[in-house]
Amino acid sequence: MAEETGAPAPRRRWPLWLPIGLVVALVLCVAPVAVGVVVFRGLGSPAWTATPAAKAEPARSPVAGDAERVTAAWLRERIGDALTAQGAALLKGDQAGFLAIADPASPAAATLRQQFGSLRAMKVTHWTPTADAIPSSVGTNKWRTLVEVDHCFVEPGCKPMTITYGTVWTDTAAGLKLVGVEPSMSTYDGPRPWEVDPMVVATGKRVMVATTPALRGQLKTLLAEAEKAAVVADRYTVGGPPPAHYEVFYAGAAQWKRWFGGKRPAWTAGYALPVGGRQIDVVVNAAAPQHNNLDDLLRHEMTHASTMPPTGFPASAWWLVEGIAELAGSGGASPQSYEGIEEVRRLVRERNWAGPLQDLKIADNAADWEVAGAYGVGYLAVRQLAERFGEADVLAFLKALTHDGLEIDEASQEVFGEPWALLNDQCVAAVRAAAA
Repeated sequence: MAEETGAPAPRRRWPLWLPIGLVVALVLCVAPVAVGVVVFRGLGSPAWTATPAAKAEPARSPVAGDAERVTAAWLRERIGDALTAQGAALLKGDQAGFLAIADPASPAAATLRQQFGSLRAMKVTHWTPTADAIPSSVGTNKWRTLVEVDHCFVEPGCKPMTITYGTVWTDTAAGLKLVGVEPSMSTYDGPRPWEVDPMVVATGKRVMVATTPALRGQLKTLLAEAEKAAVVADRYTVGGPPPAHYEVFYAGAAQWKRWFGGKRPAWTAGYALPVGGRQIDVVVNAAAPQHNNLDDLLRHEMTHASTMPPTGFPASAWWLVEGIAELAGSGGASPQSYEGIEEVRRLVRERNWAGPLQDLKIADNAADWEVAGAYGVGYLAVRQLAERFGEADVLAFLKALTHDGLEIDEASQEVFGEPWALLNDQCVAAVRAAAA
């Protein structure tokens, strides 16, 4: 997902581009470690008294393995109870209850305190944590287990997003307590911003925007521009109704390298990615020259959010996906007034670009002009299709390819009534003519 280049326009200091985020399964690997036999100092506390079922579980044989199995089952049950209580406290706005599961002297307490403030500011409406895995011993009186959390923001009845993160627990005089919280660490969707940074938040009619306290001063402008962009993005929705709400995160330099896995190409200024449920999050790089083209960037990225399927876009449709987002971002500018037209000319002349559109791609280390040229090719090709068939048919074509999984020729025949090979050649010819 990219934003337009800063071709000849003096107001552009460097190009804005946005790679599409793909769904990557979140996997936290833990080496199996035997659970030790432990005497719990906190068993006298009413909150941590073992259940009759745990006490009465029959021994199969008088060996240490049975004690370890009972201990592990007890740990899992107690951790599950603690997490359930914590989730209920969060939804009630009870900070003390949310922090009660943590050892006050541990780093986990500080992490939870920060997360509580961020989650409440983001209008959390659903929070269901579970810990089904058997805890693993990671030291004397310490155990690690994975926690999975189904959660929603803003919408009371959304299809929940899910994250998985590691936790470390220990036995204390006050009972079993959380002492460590590890951020989710998949390539694309972890850690989430609220896991690792305090969030300041503004919510409008269609959009929730969030950033760090250091960028608080830009929040009002960001929300105003995002609300206007949502009106445009809604018009390009495919695959169902418009998003119930958009989520936009505004990243400072450190956050850009950390949120949602970081590691985007250097030419990227923003991106959109599926994060579970039906939610597509948008991230904007605050280091990009936003003062003159934040509006373009938001229209582009939020159009990705309104058109993207829950599993992300296929790479073969890159030109179409970005061309439609550029159409929304540029407001349908004519070929000669499109800001990236000079880069398109350079791409056609120096690279002798002649299609096919499905092969259009950008290397991570591509020069700015190459990035701008590739996005411009996508834009001009989509504009050609829209002029001939109308935007509604172009969106139907996008849906057939990216939501319904049709092959490109099948989608072309179904939507346009013509073979794709013919339309591809016509689009390529239109791009080359515009670049002449």
